[in-house]
Amino acid sequence: MFNKILIANRGEIAVRIIRACREMGIHTVAIYSEIDKNALHVNMADEAICVGPAKPQDSYLNMENILSATVLSGAQAIHPGFGFLSENSKFAQMCKDCNIVFIGPSVAAIENMGNKSKAREIMMSSGVPVIPGTEGSIDTLEEAVLAAKEIGYPVMIKASSGGGGRGIRIIRNEEELKKVFDSAKGEARISFGDDTMYMEKFIENPRHVEFQILGDSYGNIIHLMERDCSIQRRNQKVLEETPCPVMSQELREKMGSVAIRAAKAVNYKSAGTIEFLLDNDNNFYFMEMNTRIQVEHPITEMITGIDLIKEQINIAAGEKLSLKQEDIKINGHAIECRINAENPKMGFRPSPGKINIEHMPGGNGVRIDSGIYDGYILPPTYDSMVAKLIVHGRDRKEAIAKMRRSLEEFLIEGIDTNIEFQLEILYNPIFEKGDYNTGFIAKEFNY
Repeated sequence: MFNKILIANRGEIAVRIIRACREMGIHTVAIYSEIDKNALHVNMADEAICVGPAKPQDSYLNMENILSATVLSGAQAIHPGFGFLSENSKFAQMCKDCNIVFIGPSVAAIENMGNKSKAREIMMSSGVPVIPGTEGSIDTLEEAVLAAKEIGYPVMIKASSGGGGRGIRIIRNEEELKKVFDSAKGEARISFGDDTMYMEKFIENPRHVEFQILGDSYGNIIHLMERDCSIQRRNQKVLEETPCPVMSQELREKMGSVAIRAAKAVNYKSAGTIEFLLDNDNNFYFMEMNTRIQVEHPITEMITGIDLIKEQINIAAGEKLSLKQEDIKINGHAIECRINAENPKMGFRPSPGKINIEHMPGGNGVRIDSGIYDGYILPPTYDSMVAKLIVHGRDRKEAIAKMRRSLEEFLIEGIDTNIEFQLEILYNPIFEKGDYNTGFIAKEFNY
């Protein structure tokens, strides 16, 4: 087992990893940018090293500085969290070259699943159902027009190296395609440094259901059930729950076995997520694989009792999975709300600034993952998520009641947040019934 781990991230996920390491008796090294010198993760770690100025490319994306900090601190491994360098195969390779363990999957798995068009090809050859679309990338508008005619409108063009909803366009006719193709490529180039695109059939109003995967270095792979992530705003997840409200045990077993097959196709080790679109007829299609820990991993932990960060660390240290598929049971229901510093009534405008007062909810079955505190100055430089509120109940009805109570108890003053918006979702009759899909927010709210 490692003696010391460097956390190449910030905010609540860095705090989350530090807590797991402390429970395992592992020393931690935080990295921070100049603007983050008073951040909670910096104060909680055993050591902290500044890796550059505020801009992400100068600090949290600065591979050379992060590797130098790792060597300087004597850490044997790096946990990348999510975002930043967590799915960067070049960084994973640099870690390997420096004899530092990257707590994540292999370089090959990151490369194969990180390029969405390549991932589709691998899944198709492995018998995993994929959304009808192009087998490779599309480089020109002419290729896009021909592909759309073959697939049939509506279609979706997506960045091959994309994520977080960027580089995606839904197109309903050829005229629209001609208007947006170049702008989508441009957005992909700016966001990911790669403007290759691919095209899929657009599935109208599906559910977004993902399966949590764990794999070790000995070929053992299991899934830890599903999460429903259909409550989204512009392809950005807002609220997640598990189990999926419409999931039958038969469908769960079917989708779970396909998720394991997908992970085995790339010899996956570490924690990862296989994401599917599920239509109204219970047909499901592989969408992508996230080769990292997910923002919404706590709800899986709540219903299974398994600490996914500790499992990641154990796997990276060369240990075999101690769990078998039959050991994984669903206990109750869990919901996560992402608490963001933003103003929903003003187009979800980000709201950085000083947090004057914060009071976080508590009680049985309530968990908060956060990096904020009274007096903390939230910088404008990074993602707007300030906390994750997670609740666990005996069933979905109790979990909803607990989340409502917790949101009503949650107080953050000094900045705007989406707490009231989350409450609107929780009190919506369609959400209460569990009869929602990815079009829920666009249809139900005037935001």
